[in-house]
Amino acid sequence: MTQSAFAQNINNWPSKSVKIIVPYSAAGSSDTLGRIIAEQLTQVYKQSFIVENKPGAGGTIGGDYVAKATPDGYSFVISGIGSHVIAPFQYQNKYDPIKDFTHIAFLGGPPLALVVNPNLPITDLKSFISYAKSEPNGIIYGSPGIGTHGHIIGQYFAETTNINLTHIGYKGGGTAVNDIAGGQLAAGIMTITSAKALILANKLRLIAVTSSKRLDNFPNTPTFAELGYPKLTSTTWFSVSGPAGLSKSIVEKLNQAINKSMQTPAAKEKLAFEDMEFQAMDVDQFNKFFLNEINTWSPIAKKVLPKGQ
Repeated sequence: MTQSAFAQNINNWPSKSVKIIVPYSAAGSSDTLGRIIAEQLTQVYKQSFIVENKPGAGGTIGGDYVAKATPDGYSFVISGIGSHVIAPFQYQNKYDPIKDFTHIAFLGGPPLALVVNPNLPITDLKSFISYAKSEPNGIIYGSPGIGTHGHIIGQYFAETTNINLTHIGYKGGGTAVNDIAGGQLAAGIMTITSAKALILANKLRLIAVTSSKRLDNFPNTPTFAELGYPKLTSTTWFSVSGPAGLSKSIVEKLNQAINKSMQTPAAKEKLAFEDMEFQAMDVDQFNKFFLNEINTWSPIAKKVLPKGQ
């Protein structure tokens, strides 16, 4: 394609359907966010934005697919802390999360929740720490899997408080919360979305959340920050990224459209129901945030994650 033809193609973007890869299975938070923006962007641009799920290897299969795509503005991935901050340290042969992508816009996501079996003598974070120190083997906690955000937060919390937490990785948050409720496991750290139903049914006790402020749906539950652990303020956030070399014009245009889309009444309603936090960021702000997240969590990820294939 000639330079003038390429410029004309960018100016006319999008002139055909656009693919949004969700690197996880359907029905999860990333899938929900992908479908929110796909629906909104389809209305904005009068072209189809189509969601396609490509799960596996901590989100790196779908990420790798987009990293290798032509940077023409027709292939994007729902990136985020799992697939682009944590997983690259486990699956090192997949991609470089900075060099191989153009990072476009922040979508937000749900905070993590520390939950325990309600039959244990743990009612708050102070008693959780005391219980862990009093038990010879500490506390065994579960997460949705090795290398997930819940796993990393748990290890960071253990180091910060000098308590013994032993991790068990499950294949998804649903199995983990069921085992906590059933008494097979003492505690767990996973998204509030995964634990919400059993918390409301009083089968799990919610101790603290990693959100920046108390959740509207759980106003009596403190954040880790207000309990003295501000570095545990974090969400299982997701974003939109494309292949490296994507046109700045497309990136800016898409960033602005996504920020507007995430603040429509329909999007806000879905975000509130899922307890997800959103913050509008321009391209530079988001890239600074992205790099800061890598610098924050990579030392812990390197330490605790096994190397994958």
